[in-house]
Amino acid sequence: MTDASTLRARWQDALVAARGGAPGPDPAPYADNLLARWAEPQRRYHTTAHLTQVLDRVDTLARHAADPALVRLAVWFHDAVYRPDRTENEERSAALAERALPEAGVPDAAAAEVARLVRLTVTHDPADGDTNGEVLCDADLAILASGPQEYAAYAAQVREEYGFVPDGAFREGRAAVLRQLLGLPRLFRTPHGVAEWEPRARQNLTTELELLTH
Repeated sequence: MTDASTLRARWQDALVAARGGAPGPDPAPYADNLLARWAEPQRRYHTTAHLTQVLDRVDTLARHAADPALVRLAVWFHDAVYRPDRTENEERSAALAERALPEAGVPDAAAAEVARLVRLTVTHDPADGDTNGEVLCDADLAILASGPQEYAAYAAQVREEYGFVPDGAFREGRAAVLRQLLGLPRLFRTPHGVAEWEPRARQNLTTELELLTH
């Protein structure tokens, strides 16, 4: 079970770091708002468990990032707006960051960087040298490199989130997502991701695609 108090502490640490130690509004109400979003009933995979996992993976990759605190804030916002039947979730999540972070005392440039990072999760294809983007995208995609049981649970949770979609349409749409990911020259961009996650992730994606299309 995800510990909400631990998540609140992690939010506060990232927010205070992004403010450069400058005084600002109490971080707690912002954490509570975001945690409520991550606990919405339509979610099966995009839950506080996913939030925690991505934050943990950012911790693993943090040395690669130009500004780990901003990457951590982007993790909090990247699925803050999540409706499986909508296509503009990332844009709405980025817009939420653009509104909330300046109000929470984060400088405008830093808030803009967080929003840019959130928008990157549409494609998971950061530009070469975008170390913040590389860390966020690698951390978000690391689930793809999990063991067989965890990957199967992830795939089942994604299917549950799209329970309103008929099987045929879901298989077609999911297969398109898998092909898009497999078509990337590299799924992972950080040295750790390339070495530790890439081979298994490609194997998992290929296996899932075969199961969907045969």
